Amino acid sequence: MNIEKIRIDIVTAFPDMFSHVFNSSIIKIAKKKKLVKIRIHNLHDYALDKFRHIDDKPYGGGAGMIIKCQPVFACIEKLMEKRKYDDIIFMTADGQKLTQSIANELSLHKNIIILTGHYKGIDQRIRDMLITREISIGDYVLSGGELPAMILTDVIVRLIPGVIGDAESALEDSFQNGMLEPPYYTKPFDFRENKVPEILLSGNTKKIQEWRDEQSLVKTKKRRPDLLMD
Repeated sequence: MNIEKIRIDIVTAFPDMFSHVFNSSIIKIAKKKKLVKIRIHNLHDYALDKFRHIDDKPYGGGAGMIIKCQPVFACIEKLMEKRKYDDIIFMTADGQKLTQSIANELSLHKNIIILTGHYKGIDQRIRDMLITREISIGDYVLSGGELPAMILTDVIVRLIPGVIGDAESALEDSFQNGMLEPPYYTKPFDFRENKVPEILLSGNTKKIQEWRDEQSLVKTKKRRPDLLMD
Protein backbone atom coordinates (compact mmCIF):
# COMPACT_ATOMS: atom_id res chain seq x y z
CA MET A 1 0.00 0.00 0.00
CA ASN A 2 1.35 3.42 -1.01
CA ILE A 3 1.96 6.10 1.58
CA GLU A 4 1.31 9.73 0.66
CA LYS A 5 4.58 11.36 -0.37
CA ILE A 6 3.18 14.88 -0.02
CA ARG A 7 0.38 16.46 1.96
CA ILE A 8 -0.97 19.79 0.66
CA ASP A 9 -3.34 21.85 2.81
CA ILE A 10 -5.07 24.69 0.97
CA VAL A 11 -6.64 27.52 2.96
CA THR A 12 -9.28 29.42 1.01
CA ALA A 13 -12.46 31.49 1.24
CA PHE A 14 -13.90 29.63 -1.76
CA PRO A 15 -13.40 25.87 -1.28
CA ASP A 16 -15.95 24.83 -3.90
CA MET A 17 -13.70 26.13 -6.68
CA PHE A 18 -11.29 23.21 -6.21
CA SER A 19 -13.62 20.21 -6.42
CA HIS A 20 -13.71 19.68 -10.20
CA VAL A 21 -10.02 20.35 -10.87
CA PHE A 22 -8.81 18.16 -8.03
CA ASN A 23 -11.05 15.29 -9.08
CA SER A 24 -9.81 15.21 -12.66
CA SER A 25 -6.75 14.19 -14.65
CA ILE A 26 -3.33 13.86 -13.01
CA ILE A 27 -4.33 15.06 -9.53
CA LYS A 28 -7.17 12.53 -9.43
CA ILE A 29 -4.73 9.77 -10.40
CA ALA A 30 -2.25 10.85 -7.71
CA LYS A 31 -4.96 10.84 -5.05
CA LYS A 32 -6.24 7.44 -6.18
CA LYS A 33 -2.70 6.02 -5.96
CA LYS A 34 -2.44 7.59 -2.48
CA LEU A 35 0.68 9.48 -3.49
CA VAL A 36 -0.70 12.83 -2.38
CA LYS A 37 -3.18 13.97 0.25
CA ILE A 38 -4.94 17.26 -0.44
CA ARG A 39 -7.14 18.94 2.14
CA ILE A 40 -9.18 22.10 1.52
CA HIS A 41 -9.92 24.33 4.52
CA ASN A 42 -12.71 26.90 4.44
CA LEU A 43 -11.59 30.14 6.09
CA HIS A 44 -15.20 30.97 6.96
CA ASP A 45 -15.22 28.00 9.36
CA TYR A 46 -12.67 29.84 11.51
CA ALA A 47 -14.44 33.19 11.74
CA LEU A 48 -15.69 34.22 15.16
CA ASP A 49 -18.91 36.09 14.37
CA LYS A 50 -22.21 34.40 13.52
CA PHE A 51 -22.09 35.70 9.94
CA ARG A 52 -18.65 34.10 9.46
CA HIS A 53 -17.02 37.29 8.21
CA ILE A 54 -13.36 36.89 7.30
CA ASP A 55 -12.70 40.36 5.86
CA ASP A 56 -12.94 44.02 6.86
CA LYS A 57 -12.22 47.51 5.54
CA PRO A 58 -8.55 48.55 5.32
CA TYR A 59 -7.09 50.93 7.87
CA GLY A 60 -6.35 54.26 6.23
CA GLY A 61 -9.26 53.94 3.83
CA GLY A 62 -9.33 52.90 0.21
CA ALA A 63 -11.32 50.53 -1.97
CA GLY A 64 -11.71 46.81 -1.36
CA MET A 65 -11.76 44.50 1.63
CA ILE A 66 -8.86 42.84 3.47
CA ILE A 67 -8.80 39.30 4.85
CA LYS A 68 -8.36 39.49 8.61
CA CYS A 69 -5.64 37.92 10.72
CA GLN A 70 -7.88 36.00 13.09
CA PRO A 71 -9.37 33.31 10.79
CA VAL A 72 -6.10 32.73 8.95
CA PHE A 73 -4.05 32.35 12.14
CA ALA A 74 -6.75 30.12 13.68
CA CYS A 75 -6.72 27.76 10.70
CA ILE A 76 -2.98 27.59 10.06
CA GLU A 77 -2.00 27.33 13.73
CA LYS A 78 -4.44 24.44 14.14
CA LEU A 79 -2.76 22.67 11.22
CA MET A 80 0.68 23.36 12.64
CA GLU A 81 -0.28 21.71 15.92
CA LYS A 82 -0.61 18.40 14.07
CA ARG A 83 2.48 18.38 11.87
CA LYS A 84 5.57 20.32 10.80
CA TYR A 85 5.27 22.14 7.49
CA ASP A 86 8.17 22.64 5.10
CA ASP A 87 6.60 25.78 3.63
CA ILE A 88 3.58 27.99 4.17
CA ILE A 89 3.02 29.56 0.76
CA PHE A 90 0.96 32.62 -0.08
CA MET A 91 -0.17 32.95 -3.70
CA THR A 92 0.22 36.61 -4.64
CA ALA A 93 0.93 38.64 -7.78
CA ASP A 94 3.92 40.31 -6.10
CA GLY A 95 5.56 37.05 -5.06
CA GLN A 96 8.47 35.15 -6.58
CA LYS A 97 7.56 34.01 -10.07
CA LEU A 98 6.86 30.29 -10.27
CA THR A 99 9.46 28.36 -12.27
CA GLN A 100 10.12 24.70 -12.96
CA SER A 101 13.07 24.74 -10.57
CA ILE A 102 10.79 25.96 -7.76
CA ALA A 103 8.29 23.24 -8.63
CA ASN A 104 11.08 20.64 -8.49
CA GLU A 105 12.12 21.90 -5.06
CA LEU A 106 8.58 21.91 -3.66
CA SER A 107 7.92 18.40 -4.96
CA LEU A 108 10.52 17.14 -2.48
CA HIS A 109 8.63 18.59 0.49
CA LYS A 110 6.53 16.47 2.80
CA ASN A 111 3.95 18.96 4.05
CA ILE A 112 2.88 22.24 2.42
CA ILE A 113 0.25 24.85 3.24
CA ILE A 114 -1.02 27.08 0.44
CA LEU A 115 -2.91 30.22 1.44
CA THR A 116 -5.09 31.82 -1.23
CA GLY A 117 -5.87 35.50 -0.95
CA HIS A 118 -9.04 37.16 -2.22
CA TYR A 119 -10.75 40.54 -2.27
CA LYS A 120 -8.19 43.37 -2.06
CA GLY A 121 -5.63 41.26 -0.21
CA ILE A 122 -4.67 39.95 3.23
CA ASP A 123 -3.50 41.69 6.40
CA GLN A 124 0.26 42.25 6.13
CA ARG A 125 0.80 40.66 9.54
CA ILE A 126 -0.19 37.30 8.08
CA ARG A 127 2.59 37.63 5.56
CA ASP A 128 5.08 38.83 8.17
CA MET A 129 4.31 36.27 10.87
CA LEU A 130 3.12 33.08 9.12
CA ILE A 131 4.16 32.95 5.48
CA THR A 132 7.51 31.40 4.58
CA ARG A 133 7.26 31.82 0.82
CA GLU A 134 5.29 33.99 -1.61
CA ILE A 135 4.70 32.77 -5.16
CA SER A 136 3.24 34.39 -8.27
CA ILE A 137 2.15 32.65 -11.47
CA GLY A 138 2.73 35.77 -13.57
CA ASP A 139 2.73 39.53 -13.84
CA TYR A 140 -1.02 40.02 -13.76
CA VAL A 141 -3.78 40.19 -11.16
CA LEU A 142 -6.57 37.63 -10.72
CA SER A 143 -9.69 37.86 -8.56
CA GLY A 144 -8.13 35.56 -6.01
CA GLY A 145 -5.42 33.02 -5.30
CA GLU A 146 -7.56 29.94 -5.93
CA LEU A 147 -6.58 29.44 -9.58
CA PRO A 148 -2.86 30.01 -8.82
CA ALA A 149 -3.13 27.46 -5.97
CA MET A 150 -4.55 24.91 -8.41
CA ILE A 151 -1.70 25.57 -10.82
CA LEU A 152 0.94 25.27 -8.11
CA THR A 153 -0.62 22.02 -6.87
CA ASP A 154 -0.64 20.57 -10.37
CA VAL A 155 3.00 21.41 -11.13
CA ILE A 156 4.03 19.84 -7.82
CA VAL A 157 1.88 16.72 -7.97
CA ARG A 158 2.88 15.69 -11.51
CA LEU A 159 6.51 15.51 -10.34
CA ILE A 160 5.82 13.00 -7.56
CA PRO A 161 7.39 9.66 -8.52
CA GLY A 162 4.70 7.22 -9.60
CA VAL A 163 2.09 9.81 -10.56
CA ILE A 164 2.90 9.94 -14.28
CA GLY A 165 3.10 6.51 -15.88
CA ASP A 166 6.20 7.41 -17.88
CA ALA A 167 8.47 9.15 -15.37
CA GLU A 168 10.86 10.16 -18.16
CA SER A 169 8.10 12.33 -19.66
CA ALA A 170 8.22 14.81 -16.76
CA LEU A 171 12.01 15.00 -16.95
CA GLU A 172 11.81 16.05 -20.61
CA ASP A 173 9.30 18.86 -20.04
CA SER A 174 10.06 22.41 -21.09
CA PHE A 175 12.29 24.29 -18.60
CA GLN A 176 13.66 21.15 -16.93
CA ASN A 177 16.98 21.66 -18.71
CA GLY A 178 16.63 25.40 -19.10
CA MET A 179 15.19 25.19 -22.61
CA LEU A 180 11.84 24.63 -24.33
CA GLU A 181 10.73 21.22 -25.57
CA PRO A 182 11.37 20.21 -29.18
CA PRO A 183 8.41 19.45 -31.50
CA TYR A 184 6.79 16.00 -31.24
CA TYR A 185 4.85 13.99 -33.84
CA THR A 186 2.65 10.90 -33.97
CA LYS A 187 0.66 8.98 -36.62
CA PRO A 188 -0.13 9.52 -39.43
CA PHE A 189 3.22 10.12 -41.09
CA ASP A 190 1.64 12.34 -43.75
CA PHE A 191 -1.20 14.65 -42.69
CA ARG A 192 -2.47 16.96 -45.43
CA GLU A 193 0.91 16.79 -47.17
CA ASN A 194 2.71 17.80 -43.98
CA LYS A 195 5.13 14.98 -43.19
CA VAL A 196 6.94 13.92 -40.05
CA PRO A 197 10.72 14.64 -40.20
CA GLU A 198 12.45 11.57 -41.61
CA ILE A 199 15.03 11.48 -38.80
CA LEU A 200 12.32 10.44 -36.35
CA LEU A 201 11.70 7.27 -38.35
CA SER A 202 15.37 6.37 -38.63
CA GLY A 203 15.58 4.30 -35.46
CA ASN A 204 18.93 5.95 -34.68
CA THR A 205 18.45 6.99 -31.07
CA LYS A 206 21.58 9.11 -30.94
CA LYS A 207 20.75 11.03 -34.12
CA ILE A 208 17.14 11.55 -32.97
CA GLN A 209 18.31 12.97 -29.66
CA GLU A 210 20.77 15.27 -31.45
CA TRP A 211 17.94 16.49 -33.70
CA ARG A 212 15.68 17.11 -30.70
CA ASP A 213 18.43 18.99 -28.86
CA GLU A 214 19.00 21.16 -31.92
CA GLN A 215 15.27 21.86 -32.34
CA SER A 216 14.97 22.66 -28.65
CA LEU A 217 17.76 25.21 -28.92
CA VAL A 218 16.26 26.80 -32.06
CA LYS A 219 12.83 27.04 -30.43
CA THR A 220 14.25 28.54 -27.24
CA LYS A 221 16.31 31.13 -29.15
CA LYS A 222 13.21 32.15 -31.08
CA ARG A 223 10.59 32.19 -28.32
CA ARG A 224 12.44 32.57 -25.01
CA PRO A 225 15.98 33.90 -25.59
CA ASP A 226 15.96 35.12 -21.98
CA LEU A 227 16.32 31.50 -20.84
CA LEU A 228 19.69 31.25 -22.57
CA MET A 229 21.03 34.36 -20.86
CA ASP A 230 20.95 32.90 -17.30
